[in-house]
Amino acid sequence: MTAAQAIVKCMELEDIKHVFCVPGESYLPLLDALHDERSIEVISTRHEGGASFIAEGYAKATLKPGVVMATRGVGAANLSIGVHTAFQDSTPMVVFLGQVHSKFRGREGFQEVDLDQYFGHIAKWAVEVNDPERMPELVQRAFRIAQTGRPGPVIVSLPENVLPAQAEMSFGAPTVKPKPAPSTEEVIRIESMLSKAKNPLIIAGGGIKSSKAEERLLAFAEKFSIPVIAAFRRHDVFPNNHALYCGHLGLGTSKEVLQTVKEADVILAFGTRLSEVTTQDYKIIASDKKLIHIDIDYETLGKVFAPDIGIVADSGEALAKLAELALSGSWVVWATERRAAYQQVSNLDVTSEDVVNKQIIALLEKRLPNDAVLTNDAGNFAGWLHSFYPFTKPHTYVGPTSGAMGYGMPAALGVQLADRSKTVVSLSGDGGFMMTVQELETAVRYQIPVISLVFNNNMYGTIRMHQEIHYPEKVIATNLGDVSFSKLANSVGADGYTVWTLSEFEKALDKALHNQGPTVIEIITDGENISVSSTIQQLRDRSKK
Repeated sequence: MTAAQAIVKCMELEDIKHVFCVPGESYLPLLDALHDERSIEVISTRHEGGASFIAEGYAKATLKPGVVMATRGVGAANLSIGVHTAFQDSTPMVVFLGQVHSKFRGREGFQEVDLDQYFGHIAKWAVEVNDPERMPELVQRAFRIAQTGRPGPVIVSLPENVLPAQAEMSFGAPTVKPKPAPSTEEVIRIESMLSKAKNPLIIAGGGIKSSKAEERLLAFAEKFSIPVIAAFRRHDVFPNNHALYCGHLGLGTSKEVLQTVKEADVILAFGTRLSEVTTQDYKIIASDKKLIHIDIDYETLGKVFAPDIGIVADSGEALAKLAELALSGSWVVWATERRAAYQQVSNLDVTSEDVVNKQIIALLEKRLPNDAVLTNDAGNFAGWLHSFYPFTKPHTYVGPTSGAMGYGMPAALGVQLADRSKTVVSLSGDGGFMMTVQELETAVRYQIPVISLVFNNNMYGTIRMHQEIHYPEKVIATNLGDVSFSKLANSVGADGYTVWTLSEFEKALDKALHNQGPTVIEIITDGENISVSSTIQQLRDRSKK
């Protein structure tokens, strides 16, 4: 078979059902081979950045590799934002990039970029395949690397002359993800440390989701009454309405949630790299705390904080072992106290005096099915979602820990394609939504019924907030012009609504929930309400003190 056909065979072995792309002449043989494979649907998008975000959201929803394709240097550069997002978010992704003819390499051929070098810093692995016969070996290796250990993106560069070349091909078995467990000695050490703890705390990250360990985390926390806090944008690792859930470590985290971490004496970190945002600029895990860090990737352990006990293990296997601990203590009083503190700042009871952002979150909580999946873009509007929306079911939230703008709506398309029975809602600001708005046409073309909420305050709100904090009243580059997102949606065949009030939003949401295609609801918001905790004037007033 041809090298291109071998790639498709590898996809089939890995049970890939969707691939995402902007087509390019450099990899036409691969597109042709996909044309002949009925089990894989090719989703053609309007921009490579959108394609990579769709693939990343799809991967988060399916826990299988997102597959994305683009042409040579120009397409590769466009989709690199999705590669960076997959890398920081630990999302499995395999990227196939057309490359110039092997004989033209090194001559600055048309659109030539040294792709494996270009992506080397933001990918788990990057390879250029120059021997057709090795295509199965290297592509299967790419899928294995993307999924095992800490998941992430892998780049496969494909010279255009290699793809149509024929060879005798040999294929190995599909990827089986290893699931290492803690040793008996490591379990004994954890038991000893926890037996002395007064205020233990669990910080749960994406490794819980990757290993489908949500139920085991719940059982472990309940058995010993240990409070749980979610790492940045991993809200759905633990039911937010549970008595042991005590908040989320993100941007603008309330002081009550931070106080829980401050008072903890032993921290059990499961499947989290303890990122800058989760640890509040690497500050909240102080030297007076004991750290038990469990992660699938040995390089993660000690990268930020030296653990007192560091264990390379799958989070699910670790939790199964730890459920057998013989601990006489119970931390009900501590957990109850910290849950009460969290509830004080996450109360979703709203009045007409609350800003429309919070009113909308309250309405979403009432009207969406409890298995609805929410995605979000980067921006201050997400503060209301993160602070108040209760995620009660596993795999109901998809957000970029990389903080990438333009992510929310394309990721929602990927989530919807992963399971068309789900209600999928994206939340974006006007700045971020405009960056990938062209993928609305993709949603229309493939009849993907996502609901896109656009909070429009005519500015890059997050940057404006920081601008007002550091350089009050000196506004530059953050104001944006007027765009009618409802009319823009209508122009590509989607339904669009513009709303100013909660009642208008409720009517639009009702229509969207029954729509068989994509819907955009543009919510006009007051730019003065720049964040959950402050207005622009309050920021300016503080600077004068």
